This record gives sequence, C-alpha cells and structure tokens, in this order.
Amino acid sequence: MTVTEQDARREQRVEWVEKPVPEAAGHLQAAGYGTLAALLARRGVATAADAETFLEPHRRGLHDPFLLRGMEAATERVLAVCRDRGTIAVVGDYDADGVSACALLTAVLGALNAEVVPILPNRLTEGYGFQLVQVRKAKRAGASLIVTVDCGTTSNEAVEEAIRQGMDVVVTDHHLPGSDFPSRAIQVNPLQDGCTYPFRDLCGAGLAFKLAQALFRRSGREEPLAALLRVACLGTITDVVPLVGENRVIAALGLQALAKSRSPGLRALMRVARVEGAVSSTEVAFRLGPRLNAAGRLASADLALDLLLARDRVQAARLAAQLDSLNRQRQAEERKVVEQATEVLSADDRRPGILVAWSPEWHRGVVGIAAGRLARELHRPVILLGVEGETGAGSGRSIPRLDLHSFMAGFKARMERFGGHPQAIGLSVKVSELPALKADLEAAAHWRAELLVRRREYELDLPPERVGLGLLRQLAQLEPHGEANRRPLIRLRPLERSGPVREFGKDHVKLRVRRAGSRGSDTGSPLQLLGWGWRKRKASFDGLFEVLGELEWDRYADGPVVRVEDARPIADDPQSAAGGAG
Repeated sequence: MTVTEQDARREQRVEWVEKPVPEAAGHLQAAGYGTLAALLARRGVATAADAETFLEPHRRGLHDPFLLRGMEAATERVLAVCRDRGTIAVVGDYDADGVSACALLTAVLGALNAEVVPILPNRLTEGYGFQLVQVRKAKRAGASLIVTVDCGTTSNEAVEEAIRQGMDVVVTDHHLPGSDFPSRAIQVNPLQDGCTYPFRDLCGAGLAFKLAQALFRRSGREEPLAALLRVACLGTITDVVPLVGENRVIAALGLQALAKSRSPGLRALMRVARVEGAVSSTEVAFRLGPRLNAAGRLASADLALDLLLARDRVQAARLAAQLDSLNRQRQAEERKVVEQATEVLSADDRRPGILVAWSPEWHRGVVGIAAGRLARELHRPVILLGVEGETGAGSGRSIPRLDLHSFMAGFKARMERFGGHPQAIGLSVKVSELPALKADLEAAAHWRAELLVRRREYELDLPPERVGLGLLRQLAQLEPHGEANRRPLIRLRPLERSGPVREFGKDHVKLRVRRAGSRGSDTGSPLQLLGWGWRKRKASFDGLFEVLGELEWDRYADGPVVRVEDARPIADDPQSAAGGAG
C-alpha cells in the first residue's frame, strides 16, 4: 500500500472517542448532579455553586461593563456627543452579528438623544471591515464620532483617516487585535493586551450590549434589559461564540425575551421563519440567523438592519418577506458552489493538506458557508473564492484543533485583505497570484497525522432503554446549546431494529430500535431513530449495530427521538458489545 493510500484510509476512519471526564465531575456527582455531573464538568463547571449558575442563567451572571479596558473612556466620549445632540456614525459588519450589534447601538444612541447614522458595508462592492469608504460616509453625514461594532480592531488606516478628518473613534470589536492600534482612538476589545475582563469570548453584539449597559448606567437611566438582550442574543448565537459564561446568560435571557417580543420586525421575522412560542438557540441558528445573513450575502445588509429597527408592521412584513426570498436564493447559490467545488477538489488525487479553489461562477456571498460544509465533509481546511475582475474574494474554514488563522497569517503579505478567527478567515487575493499562493499553501500544509483522523466525541454511553423522556428532561437543563455546549452526543448500543426502516422526505429515514438480544418485559418501549439524509446508508441499520446521536423532542412524533450522527455494525454478541452501557 502506498503512503497516499494509507493516508486516505486513515482519514476515512472515524474514531468514536468518549470525552475525557474532568476531576470536578466527582465533586459534582457527590453533590447530587447524577447524569449531569460529567456533562457539567466538561463545560467548565467545577463546583455546586458553578453548577447552579450554569443551570439557572441569571442577570447576576452579567459582568460589570466597566471592567472592559477602554469602556470608561468610550462611555464618556459617547455621552458627551449625546448631551450635545450631536451625530454619531455606527459602523457595523454585514453578518447577523454585525447587523444586530449595529441595530442595538443605533436604537440605544437614538434613545439617548444622539443623531445616529448606521453604516454597513456592502459585501460585494466594499468587502468586510471598517474602511475608508465608511469614513467618508460618516464625514458627509456630519458625524463627530464613529463607533464601530464587530469590526475595526485591525483597521488602522481607516481609524487614522477618521481622526485626520476631525472625528473621534471608538472601536468595539472581538476579532484578534492587530498591532500599532492608533493611540488617539479608544478600543474596547476583551482580547486586547491589558484587558482583564473576566470573559473573553463576547461577540460583536455582546460588546454592543456591554456598551449599552455602560451608557444607561452613566446616564442615570434604567437599562431596558429585555429589549437589549433579545437583540444581543441573535448575534451571540449566530456568530458561534462559546455559549458558556456570560454568553450563556445573554443567550438564555435573550431567548426568553425574544419569545415575548412585540417588536414588529422580530415578530415578522419569526413568522416567515415559522418560529412560534418558546424560541430555542437551534431556531435562531438555523431559521432566524440565515435570513438575517442572507441580506448581506446576496444584497444589502441594510435590509436586515431596517427589519430589526422597523416599527411599522406593514414595512416589517415586507422586509421579512424579502429576507425569506433572499434566503432561498442563498440556499440555491450555496448548493451550486458546493457541487462545483466538490467536483474540482475531488479531481485532485494528491490529497493536499489544504484545499483551495476559485471560480467566477461562484457568488462571493456564499463561498464561506460552502467552505464550511466541504471542510466538514472532506476533513481538510477549505478556502473558496469567488472571482470578479482581477480579484478573488472569499473565505476559509478549518477543522477541529487546527488554527487556520495562524497558518494563513504567514502569507498575509500576499493577500490584499485578511482577517478572522482560528476556525474561519476572510481574504481577498489578486487572481494572478492565486495559482502560486495555492501551491505554496499546499506545500506548507503539513499537519500532524492525528489532526486528519475524523473524531466523534460522545458524552454518554447507554443502552436504548435508558433513553427516553426522563433523560430528555435532564439534558434540557443544559440548553441553550451552542459552541462549547453542544447537545450531548450519546453512544447507543447494542441495537437491533424492531421494525422496518421507513423512508420519508428527501433521503431521510426513521426506524424503531431496541436493545439487541433482549426479550419480553426487559425490552422497554422501542426507541425511534431519525436519520436525516441517511437513505443511501440505511444498510447501516441491519443486523447488530450501534449509533451516535443526539436526543431531542420531535413534534411530529410527539416524543423523544435520537437524531443519528453516525452508525456502525457490531460484530460481537450483544452482551460483550454493551461496553459502558451497563
């Protein structure tokens, strides 16, 4: 077997690994947390007091905003303009985080008597980040102060130009700071040197929320906490920041407020997204967020901003319908990019450590989400760019435990623009430079072998009779789910079908299972499994098998079901296959 063939087999293998159990789990078990003990410990909970805070998010978990470096100066400068009824330009970004942050601060500053000019970049004509074009717009609007949200920490040129134009600048951002930030500007970023804020993972909307808190407190006005949180939670959940610590409080309280919101814009958005009653983080991430993001991907992010700020029901309904239509277009464009990029990348049998492709047929607004899908499927960092004229603009997505931002930073001089996070980057490159850059990236992408082995980490190992409504109620205490607090993956074994595999919808299957080898009264009620997109893999459910899946409530089945993530046969007899199931 050649080395390439060995690599291919290694990368195709999927390891099922139980997540390590921290020592704190023993203390939590002794404190009576039972099944939740190990789950809480893995989420950073160390004591019974920590567990209470985690399981019952409360406003007490919101830190003092003035602990953020720069917040005191930022608040003083903003309020000075508000007292003079001056003009403030709020510059955001075109994604759901940047738009919700911009909407939140626009509303707050308006309530504090400032004249507010919200400015969002156009992804297709301007690209991301705080730029000279926004400085010129702010100047024309008569702004004496620019406040950025979700951008600006690496925009030294734009910041310096704004200062030269006679405007003050307050940058609120959560991206990795650059170097030599202009000393005359004020920066609020928990990642900047010298900031000792107790939580470093706030998103752009989270930082806008903290600035809003500071402004209300210094102005002597009561904080409209529910109104602030229902918008801040949109950015917090959609930006995939860790939903632990203060982010968990923002998300949990924000979701409660969102369900009760009377905002015409939010109500219209929830109607077109078919979100009713209590709102979950999953619905924000997969129903509301994509519609807000669709505006900035395919048209103008101003549509999403106008919706969030809408006070007229007719206008809100019209804007929500536009976003819904754009989201369907986005889905079609994304499918096209994924299909074409898959064909291009699969044609290269060298299996390089990083996959790079570009095309003038690809919409630049969707290449990032397409890259994310391909990175998960091909288990490689993927960079996709849409080409227009002489420039390719796009995004890269990484795989777990591999810092793509640090890797790409070594090639920054060869890119026109570059920024992002360890798992996601944005970039633009001259088309003439792309072939050489691609070759050099591939030559440098020598990852450790273990990084290329697909891993699925599960948290519970159970027989099917242990999985039901009682366990679902226990696990529901961990909601809202998101990054760093994913819905627990459960290993179920040993299993056998108690009926046929039934197909439904497009490529989906459902089946009922029981503990293999059990008979009579010990079988319990059969457990239902759902396999989304599993039609071609339904043979996985023949004979004796085990699955990894997530337990959730299914409104169509009107009961608990396990959504299958992976499945594989068991060759042993049912008793020896039980493993940790007990």
